[in-house]
Amino acid sequence: MRRTAENKLKVVAVRVDPVIEQRLRILAEAPGHKQSFFLQQMIETGIDKMEETWLSPEKLEQVRSGELQTRTPPSGAISDLFGDAADE
Repeated sequence: MRRTAENKLKVVAVRVDPVIEQRLRILAEAPGHKQSFFLQQMIETGIDKMEETWLSPEKLEQVRSGELQTRTPPSGAISDLFGDAADE
């Protein structure tokens, strides 16, 4: 698929434990892919299960049907997907 302004990939920053980062780096070195390739694969293959676990059936239906409007952070703001989870 050719990337356009409408389907441009977005950048997401994630804090991970140093041990996880090391495992990801080693994984990426083996076949010559970038870490972002493996992170994208993990997200794409796991997001369905996470949605089923964490979203209400109503919200899940809205997400999967495309009815749910996405919220955009204020200009210049960086959203933290995990809130304070990194501090736990």
